[in-house]
Amino acid sequence: MSHRSRLPHPRRMPIALSPLAAALGLLSLAAAHAQQAPAAPEEGAPSATAAASTAASAAAAGNAAANANANAGASDEPRKMDSVVIYGSVQRDTGFAPTQGITAGKAEMRLLETPRSMSVVTREVMDSRQITNLQQALQTVPGVSPVNFGRRGFDDINIRGFRSTESILIDGLVQSPGMWTRLTSYAYERFEVLKGASSILYGQVQPGGLVNAVSKRPEAVRRLDGGIDIGSFNSRTLSADINEPLSANGRTALRVTAQTSDGDDATDDVWRKDRWVSPSLSIDFGRDTDFVIFTSYSTSKWIRQQGTTPYGTLLPNPNGTVRRTMFTGDASFGGYDVEQKTAGYSLEHRFTPALTLRQGVRYEEESGTGNFVALQALQANRRLQNRSATRQYLDFDILATDTSVLAKVDIGPVAHQVVVGLDARRGHSRQGSRSCTIAPLDLFNPQYGVPATCPAALSSFAPSTLTVAGLYLQDQLKFGDGWTALVGVRRDHSRERIEDKVRNTQSLKTDSATVGSAGLVKEFLPGWSTYVSWSESFLPVSGQDFDGKGFVPETGKQWEWGLKHEALDGRLTGSIAVFDLKRRNVTTSDPVNTGFSVQTGEQQSRGVELEVGARLKDGLSLTAGYAYTDARVTRDNNTAILGKPINLQPLHAATLWALYKPTWLPNWTLGLGGRAVSQQRGNLPFTLPGYAVVDASVGYSGPTWRVNAGLKNLLDKDYFDGAINANVVSPALGRTWTVSLQVSY
Repeated sequence: MSHRSRLPHPRRMPIALSPLAAALGLLSLAAAHAQQAPAAPEEGAPSATAAASTAASAAAAGNAAANANANAGASDEPRKMDSVVIYGSVQRDTGFAPTQGITAGKAEMRLLETPRSMSVVTREVMDSRQITNLQQALQTVPGVSPVNFGRRGFDDINIRGFRSTESILIDGLVQSPGMWTRLTSYAYERFEVLKGASSILYGQVQPGGLVNAVSKRPEAVRRLDGGIDIGSFNSRTLSADINEPLSANGRTALRVTAQTSDGDDATDDVWRKDRWVSPSLSIDFGRDTDFVIFTSYSTSKWIRQQGTTPYGTLLPNPNGTVRRTMFTGDASFGGYDVEQKTAGYSLEHRFTPALTLRQGVRYEEESGTGNFVALQALQANRRLQNRSATRQYLDFDILATDTSVLAKVDIGPVAHQVVVGLDARRGHSRQGSRSCTIAPLDLFNPQYGVPATCPAALSSFAPSTLTVAGLYLQDQLKFGDGWTALVGVRRDHSRERIEDKVRNTQSLKTDSATVGSAGLVKEFLPGWSTYVSWSESFLPVSGQDFDGKGFVPETGKQWEWGLKHEALDGRLTGSIAVFDLKRRNVTTSDPVNTGFSVQTGEQQSRGVELEVGARLKDGLSLTAGYAYTDARVTRDNNTAILGKPINLQPLHAATLWALYKPTWLPNWTLGLGGRAVSQQRGNLPFTLPGYAVVDASVGYSGPTWRVNAGLKNLLDKDYFDGAINANVVSPALGRTWTVSLQVSY
């Protein structure tokens, strides 16, 4: 098995920019050079997160000369070097109580003035919890259910009751919805979760919300961070984060982050190996221009943990109890082998303090193979469970661009911050599969190395090309005594051409949508605000009905009211959100034509979310949250599920993580927290019981190093944290431990 054994395809799209993206990028760079030569930052001014290649040596020499002239006659007092804020990054806001975000407006905005519910998971919180992936990082976010389909190797998340796995963005740019995504959390400064219908700025996303991963960027200071982690199930991780300024003012810098990890699993025969490296380079085109090149390369190999049978684990089985650590697949059938490459840039040019051009571009390729065995129905003897086997062949690429202008202007008594932009992308999907047959699994005497029979021809292979363009406008208005309004509109158009090689058919599907949003915030007391908002989303749906008419996009509509608080100079934040979210045009079975679907379904999610973040002077930092989420099927042709909860969405969920640095033991940190989740119901033949788990950690710091030891599921709670269908449940990990050593120079 090799990820290099790809399906045949035409010549791949080169790493090139769209004409509009290239023209605007070159125009802004030329304008930057024409307006101002590189100069050293003034004292107290933010120094842009810089970067450059060795080819910029001439520019670096010019910067050094400029620095010498600027410093002549200056005082010997050390110059203040502030952290930098670039479009897509809010690096100054890193603690347990973040007060700013960028995802709700594609510009830096105070959360107190944002009429939407948005949660931020910072680097400091992730490090304190010894986070290794996105699913773990989002466990502290109320309203997010980050583990529903076991440890199959992908980032599976639900937000406000609805699947949001295909709505994970990187630096504000969407990924291909078919990619097998698993983000390496070490690569990112923070994760921002924008909850509810959010298509205004990001186009085709799922109604529950989206996650925006903000990448680490080059900095103006030299640093060398390294780490080694060992833990349960033979897990081993090596990490490195190296930053090197390449110019005297630090605006040109190179940053390389890399990680390699190997580990097994509580389930027999399951393992994973990841290799990942991400060089980024900032180039100094003058103090009014921030330009960062991003690249990454990764390979991942793993055996998929598909879950286990509910019969004999969660549900009774007359033959006895099934071991939860039993592997229900077959390692001899193979696993996953995936390679991913990305390259792009982030550009911000400030023509004036009130007018800024921003552009993000990312090209991404992913290719590989995936093999897995899945459980099907249990036979009448309650001992043998049927299985299926699938071989998948993955070959995706996508070029995503987002070009916008940020303008700040006062019109009478109203201050406007306007974002207008074009979001465009084009991608190719060439995913094929073979449906194979394999013998049933004896739950009480499993036999492995069982041969599978696969057809010579592909069972499915339908290459497609998707082109999407969206024009958006959003305006933040500040007026009166503490009033802020946020209004927006978007027009989106997509075109997908599909060539089904198995059925020998071709199809062309076009979709368009116009969506809006509006919100109003009132800061009625210093540090206290209340808001109300309305927002929409849309998502194209593949397929057609009995009459051959293509499905229209699903839509989402949300009303939300909330209360937000910020105190102690931003060291204490809190929020309450009450929402009503509807998902419409859901496909449901056609009551007249068997085997076909119609779009008459509707689902609704209503709930309350509370969130608190604190960074107190006595050394205590904490993040806590609670979510009440009542997500139900409100319209469906299957009357058996009408009015029932959406599968496996807990009604109640609470989380807490606290980190304490005793003043009398300044080198020590103590961490304690956990999660409590109520039972998860739906239309499956079982209900997952509720559970509560406790996590703990202890750390000790030296001058340039730190040791941290952590225990997850401290009390070794035995529970299930998800299910795939009626035949598969997902047992959670028991008690696990991790010891890490980090060094910094």
